[in-house]
Amino acid sequence: MKTIFDRSTREELIGRINSLDENSTAQWGKMNVSQMLRHCTQWDEMALGNRQYKQSFMGRLFGRLALKSMLKDEPLKRNLPTVPAFIIKESPDVAEEKSKWIALLAQYEGFSNDGFIHPFFGPMTKENTGYVVYKHSDHHLRQFGV
Repeated sequence: MKTIFDRSTREELIGRINSLDENSTAQWGKMNVSQMLRHCTQWDEMALGNRQYKQSFMGRLFGRLALKSMLKDEPLKRNLPTVPAFIIKESPDVAEEKSKWIALLAQYEGFSNDGFIHPFFGPMTKENTGYVVYKHSDHHLRQFGV
């Protein structure tokens, strides 16, 4: 399974991000391209430890089971629910959000957030974090056909 901690995997994601532009359209879901980019930027800020969220009540009940399902070596399903804090209402600048996201991906080279607590899945190992970060990015890039 691919992990964000692998340099070639990050380079592949960056190439896919760079292929997005203002005219990229979603194949499913409600977000436009700029909202997706901001969503992914905020998500990676969380995984890197720059934003903290408490685990939700539903996450405490079902998070471990959902994480187990997410760690299968297959793409994420379409139209999965998101943490409410990651729903983006505005439409930020596409070029700016692409630059921010790419810069955040580079930070995984020196990842040190071993105490990462996902707001639904709960505490995660570094290995699981690497898989989930990749799968989240891949999911949204697939959403926009790249």
